[in-house]
Amino acid sequence: MAVDLEAIRRRMAELSGVKKTSNVQLWKPGVGEYKIRCLPWKNSVEGQPFVERWFYYIGNNAGILAPKQFGKPDPIDDLIRKLYSSGKPDDRTLAKQLQSKMRAYAPVIVRGQEDKGPMVWSFGKIVYQRLLSFFIDEDYGDILDPNEGFDLKVTITQPPGKQFQDTVVDCKGRPTKIHDDPTMVKKWMDSVPNIDDMYRLKSREEIETILNAWLNGDVVPNVSDEGTTRGNTQVRESLDDIIDDVKSVAKPPKPSVDDTAPVSRKQTLDEAFEDLMNDD
Repeated sequence: MAVDLEAIRRRMAELSGVKKTSNVQLWKPGVGEYKIRCLPWKNSVEGQPFVERWFYYIGNNAGILAPKQFGKPDPIDDLIRKLYSSGKPDDRTLAKQLQSKMRAYAPVIVRGQEDKGPMVWSFGKIVYQRLLSFFIDEDYGDILDPNEGFDLKVTITQPPGKQFQDTVVDCKGRPTKIHDDPTMVKKWMDSVPNIDDMYRLKSREEIETILNAWLNGDVVPNVSDEGTTRGNTQVRESLDDIIDDVKSVAKPPKPSVDDTAPVSRKQTLDEAFEDLMNDD
């Protein structure tokens, strides 16, 4: 039997929870300089030029979409809140380790690679803030405008001794059209992919399986798209036991020997949780 390596790679991506469809090309630039043009999303939040997604990074999973952002039950978020409500420093540390991380996304045309059509660029908070700043800069404004928007210069370097690359984005020059041919502009706009095609939202049972394995120090499974743990009540009971254990020892933190001031208590768990999310 002939082995299809590309089919195997696609299946491995699906099993890890990362589902890349045929109409989604990721732009992963290496060290160098690039000129790009960002395109508008079709399904972004109203008034927002880019799309945000929040992920949990547990074990060897490439990233688990946080169900909370879609208004769905989220066992990891539930556990984070339970841990933080215990008032124990170790539980707070674990809660911060579990909290989700944000990635932002933009469809882009890479100059010199226009034949590839729209690709999706993923970036972190610093680049995201830089891109947003152009919209409120009176010298630029709506950089996504197809007729009067701006190309961007993206410079990526690898500083000596640093693990991660540095990305600098500049908006220079004058406003230009995305392309002189309106037909090509329409083709690019129509072929902007759906961001929701990129990643699969795991079921509650799948997430509980991953979470339990990680908490118990086991090898964290990459659960398949088919939901092989569907209906596994033992997983649910195990997670509930962990949460109950945390809840049973929930007490206000004791002051240190030298601390005679009263312990400050949050009025609500949501207020305390907001402090945790904002604490870098």
